[in-house]
Amino acid sequence: MMKKYFVFLMVILLSACSSLGVQPWERDLLAKDSMQLVPDYLDNFYDEHIYFSKEASSGGQGVGGGGCGCN
Repeated sequence: MMKKYFVFLMVILLSACSSLGVQPWERDLLAKDSMQLVPDYLDNFYDEHIYFSKEASSGGQGVGGGGCGCN
């Protein structure tokens, strides 16, 4: 009997915020530059270019890889 109440309570709690969405008047706040993952595209582009040039290989930002070809 207690298990049914627990399952019912969990379903209610998990579905409480499932219908929330972004309203049209809230989209302007989410479109601001400060809300982006990379706020300044050009600064990020130049930083990645400098990092690429120093690593002397493509994909040096990941876990494996480097200028020497090591993994």
